[in-house]
Amino acid sequence: MQANFLEMAENAVDYGVMGILILMSIVTVWLFIERMMFFSSVDVMSYKHRDNLELDLTDNLGTISAIGSNAPYIGLLGTVFGIMITFYTLGDAGAVDAKKIMVGLALALKATAMGLVVAIPAIVAYTIALRKVEKLLTKYDVAQKIKAN
Repeated sequence: MQANFLEMAENAVDYGVMGILILMSIVTVWLFIERMMFFSSVDVMSYKHRDNLELDLTDNLGTISAIGSNAPYIGLLGTVFGIMITFYTLGDAGAVDAKKIMVGLALALKATAMGLVVAIPAIVAYTIALRKVEKLLTKYDVAQKIKAN
C-alpha cells in the first residue's frame, strides 16, 4: 500500500508538475506567435482612440508575464515534493544509502530546472512583445501629431 502511494507521488511530480510546465511553455509560445502576427498586421491608424489600440496590443501579455513569473515556483514545488518523497523513502527503508539520496535529489531538482527553462523564454517573449507595443503606440502618437498639424 505504501509503495503504491510513493509511486503515485513520484508520478505526480514527474507527470503532474512537468506536464503543467510543458503546458505553460506551449501556451507561452502560442500566445507569443499570436501577438507577433497581430503586431505585424495591425493598422494603428484605424484606431480613433489610443486606449483602444493599447487594449488590443496588450491582449494576452498578462498571461505570458504570469507564466514567466510563476513557472519557477511550480518547478520549486516539484522539487520540494521530490525531496520529501526521497526523504520519506529513506526513512521508510531505515537505511542511509548515499546513492539513493543523490539520485532522488537529482531527480527532484529537474523540476526546478524545467521551471527555469519555461520562465526565462517567457520573460524574454514578454519583454519583446512589450517593446513592440511601445513602438506601435509611439508610431500612433507620432501619426496623430502629424495629423493634427
